[in-house]
Amino acid sequence: MKNSRNDSQEESIIPPVLPTYARMDIAIDHGKGVYAYDQDGREYLDFGCGIGVNNLGFCHPELVRAITEQATKVWHTSNIYRIPGQERLAKRLVDNTFADTVFFTNSGAEAVECAMKMARKYHYENESPERYRIITFEGCFHGRTLATIAASGQEKLTHGFGPMMDGFDQVPFHRDMTRVEEAITHETAAIMIEPVMGEGGIKPVSSDNMRILRELCDKHGILLIFDEIQCGMGRTERLFAYQHSPVSPDILCAAKGIGGGFPLGACLATERVGRAMTTGSHGSTYGGNPMAMAVGNRVLDIMLADGFFDQVEKMSYDLRKGLLTLRGKFPDVIELVRGVGLMLGLKVTVDPPVFVAKALQHGLLVVRAADNMIRLLPPLIIEKKHIDEAIGKLEKICAEIEKELPKNLPDSE
Repeated sequence: MKNSRNDSQEESIIPPVLPTYARMDIAIDHGKGVYAYDQDGREYLDFGCGIGVNNLGFCHPELVRAITEQATKVWHTSNIYRIPGQERLAKRLVDNTFADTVFFTNSGAEAVECAMKMARKYHYENESPERYRIITFEGCFHGRTLATIAASGQEKLTHGFGPMMDGFDQVPFHRDMTRVEEAITHETAAIMIEPVMGEGGIKPVSSDNMRILRELCDKHGILLIFDEIQCGMGRTERLFAYQHSPVSPDILCAAKGIGGGFPLGACLATERVGRAMTTGSHGSTYGGNPMAMAVGNRVLDIMLADGFFDQVEKMSYDLRKGLLTLRGKFPDVIELVRGVGLMLGLKVTVDPPVFVAKALQHGLLVVRAADNMIRLLPPLIIEKKHIDEAIGKLEKICAEIEKELPKNLPDSE
């Protein structure tokens, strides 16, 4: 085999798995609830959720039951035929959001691609084909396809993949979003934003700025797209983050938590926009397959049950309170606490990989983000005892880091 030979420099030394990830040296063998276990049996408190995916924890019994039951019936049929689970899940999403119609995908990037196509098609059908550009925000993350990295515009995503797809205009993440109007032209089709920026550093968009963006879109006849792939599905104490404000989008992208760990995404839209997507204008072989729909419906069963979001709100209050106490105790390590609900971030004074590595040593899984942020994305099913455990681990981590920080010695005479 190529990778077992070292007698020829011409032989490939690339591993069988394409090396595009900087993986940590642990392998999760199994999980239960809020805990993950590696191959050596070591336990980890999961405050990363597979980057905001496992919103109901590991192996939730209702999700396991849904997958098991569906697996004995049918896994895949394609969208040539009706899929009753799709019809039910779409109706429930419509009933609980702004939307009138839903397209199902397998991932977040596919949901964003659908949203971008929908925005262009909407203007084309309304006799404005020149409107194809989408305004996005510096630091945003919308996926890893050629179109979605172009939407982001970040060098770390686009390097080596040029020329970039045309059609995107990045603007700063303004404190006052009225300044976005300066970027709107006769070619602008939409504004796309994450109501809470995830990869960009846990940055919430205020209700006032959400209102401003909605008013700008209405004024100029363009669409408002919310990317709620990370901040949606209960993460911020509501089914979707936009529901904290009186503002509704024209299109919304969902994924991650919507499948509770099973690959599933969705693009939600109003009737006014969705009717532009006629038969044959978009499609997916696997999107909305029976297995994904069984899980997605069961996720909604759990999240829409009475008291679920109330409990998330209580836990987010307790977690934030504990984090703010830590910040007060370790100001040289934690600069600030930021976020909404159970989508919280610690801005730290050390390199995030250092903090993440120490957390791993202490049996705590967390995720880094831009702006020196450590993302805390625990399962929405956490209890007070889990928060206390996490705060205890974080306190030990901060104490160790504080001891390792360079000391400010007094000036010598």
